[in-house]
Amino acid sequence: MVGSDQITVGEYLLERLHDAGCHDIFGVPGDFVLGFFNQIEHSTKINYIGTCNELNAAYAADAYARIKGIGALSTTYNVGELSAINGVAGSFAENVPVVKITGCPARQYYQ
Repeated sequence: MVGSDQITVGEYLLERLHDAGCHDIFGVPGDFVLGFFNQIEHSTKINYIGTCNELNAAYAADAYARIKGIGALSTTYNVGELSAINGVAGSFAENVPVVKITGCPARQYYQ
């Protein structure tokens, strides 16, 4: 936690995923989500499960959601998102609750 009355977006997301019944996040670490992956690693409620590639993470989250009720995956910006899109689209098409989490470059890099 950031402070006694403050929480980061990542911590909030992990808390809500846990409350929804998701205890594992699948994914591939990348430069723009490393901060979030650090939060996962420090979490006592959510486990990180690494996969060979982003598409496998999406399919694993889909299968997990079909069994547990909700699944989650995290990949990096741009190429990671693109690699996972078929698995995420399949989940969407079949109304399987999968949460896709990614990061992006800081705003300063767009100026």
